[in-house]
Amino acid sequence: MAEDWNQQIIEEFRANEGRVGGPFEGAPIVLLHHRGRKSGREFVAPTMYLPDEQDPGDLIYVFASKAGAPTNPEWYHNLTTAGRATVERGTETYPVTVTEVAGADRDRIYAEQARRYPGFAEYEEKTRGIRTIPVLALRRA
Repeated sequence: MAEDWNQQIIEEFRANEGRVGGPFEGAPIVLLHHRGRKSGREFVAPTMYLPDEQDPGDLIYVFASKAGAPTNPEWYHNLTTAGRATVERGTETYPVTVTEVAGADRDRIYAEQARRYPGFAEYEEKTRGIRTIPVLALRRA
């Protein structure tokens, strides 16, 4: 079950100063804290991120890949509706503003993530003709 899988990653992340093993060994992981736009409940979603080349400390990108599923993950809708969130990155927790990246910038950032982590190229192939995987910019508030 996805919630159990996520909970294990969250616990490992917190126990190891933001590092996890298994399929995510060595990958940059962030925990996205978001509130359900309908339920109002707080959720935490672990996801990989890409630090911005010019501003790696204050700007990161996350990818609403949902492992190549035909629909966007719920956290994507919650973050874009709210326009803000909180992230846990390493041992630090801080608020961020959320904006969607579009066009050539989106394509360039996604291509870099796919170059570093080929699974993202596979996700893009799975969603071709169904949806474009969104890229969100999370800037320290």
